[in-house]
Formats: sequence, C-alpha cells, structure tokens
Amino acid sequence: MNDFKDKCVFVTGGAHGIGRNIVEAFRKAGARVAFCDLDRMQGEAAARDTGAAFYPADVADAAALRGVFDAVCERFGEIGILVNNAGISEFSPLADTAAEQFDRILAVNLRPVFVTAQHMAARRNTPEGKRLYGRIINIASTRWLQSEPGSEAYAASKGGIVALTHALALSFSEYNVTVNCISPGWIDNGNFGELTERDRRQHPSGRVGVPGDIARACLFLADPANDFIDGQNLVIDGGMTKKMIYVE
Repeated sequence: MNDFKDKCVFVTGGAHGIGRNIVEAFRKAGARVAFCDLDRMQGEAAARDTGAAFYPADVADAAALRGVFDAVCERFGEIGILVNNAGISEFSPLADTAAEQFDRILAVNLRPVFVTAQHMAARRNTPEGKRLYGRIINIASTRWLQSEPGSEAYAASKGGIVALTHALALSFSEYNVTVNCISPGWIDNGNFGELTERDRRQHPSGRVGVPGDIARACLFLADPANDFIDGQNLVIDGGMTKKMIYVE
C-alpha cells in the first residue's frame, strides 16, 4: 500500500458505503483525510471510527461546498487528492419524473464535480500552485453506458461525470494534476439483502463487488507515480459490461 502520510485528501459523500471505504483506505495509508456528507449522524460515526475530519454539508449548495473545501485547506494544507463521490440514486417512471427531480439529481451528482475542481484550479492558479501534486478522482457508474427504465436523471448525471472528467483533464494539463473517474458496477453496500449464488455467478469475476474494490482503485490512481493515467474512466464491474446478455 502506498504511503500518503504527507497528503491531504478530501472526499465528498464519505459517511457510508463506497465513500466511507475510501476515507478508511486513505486514513490507513497515513493521509490527512476530511470528508463531507449531508448525513450528520453517519458522518460523525465515520469520523469517530476512522479519525477523519467530518464537515456536514449539502454538496448541491455550491457556496457551502467551496466553504468546506477552504476550511479543509486551512486545517490540513492544500488538498492534494480530491475524490468526488457524493451522489443520490432516485429512479422513477419517466412519465412521473418532474423536471425539478431531474435537476436535483444533477445538482447533487454532477455539478459538485465541477464546483470542487474549479475551486481547486482557482486556488492553484499561480506558477507555484500549478506545480503542486494533485489528483482528482470522480466516482461515476456503469450506468453511464447501461440503463434500465426510469433511470434518466441518474444516467445523465453519471454520463456527465465521465465527459466532465476528460474535459477537466485537459483543463488541468498546465497543472500537476491528473483527473480520472471510476465507474463501479454492482457494489454490495449491504443494502441489497442476502446475495444469491446466481448473483455471484452472473459476474465473470465470480462475485459481486464490494466498496473496497473502489477504494483500492482510488489509492492506485492517487499514486504520485501514476501521472501518465489521465482523463480515463476505469470500469470496475467484475466484467459485466463486457458480457453479452440475452433473455433466457
């Protein structure tokens, strides 16, 4: 495992699930870690368990998100590793989906990726700042290229993250910052009930994913030596998006 003891990490949506595992992974690797989340109770519990700093915030509030970013930098030094993980998944029949619901999902899932990245660029927009090490890792989803009925807003938000990632990578080309994203497939956060053998067997990998699979990928992308990986979307789905599926 890489040693990140001189690095400051900021994770959005770090109170539970994949986000919490990312927080834990970087803490175990020695990093100074802060995270934000709307869930105060779970956030405080995660902070106690991991030793990370918790900032309650709604990522859809751009001013509040920038304020947390600045507070983390003031406390720990400039954020070197930014993980945009916060997101909500609300599926509903297309005919019943209001435009306001669509906008809310994009405001939580997609816009914060731009807000945090733009703020990092603005803070570093000096000759000295542009030389600072940096990694931006955005959490998308295999829903960016696969869908089910009623998933329009979620699919749009995740597809937007993939597109925004390669755009940001080019905009950060004058900085010492790489920008990549990860698209998880089926990740078992313990919210799906008991898994069946069929659930496992349908994956070419022979199992359903776990949050640690995504956290380890974040450590890999954050490695200072991996600066030639830029603008990429790393799909972690046990091979499912490569599997031809017909109705049985």
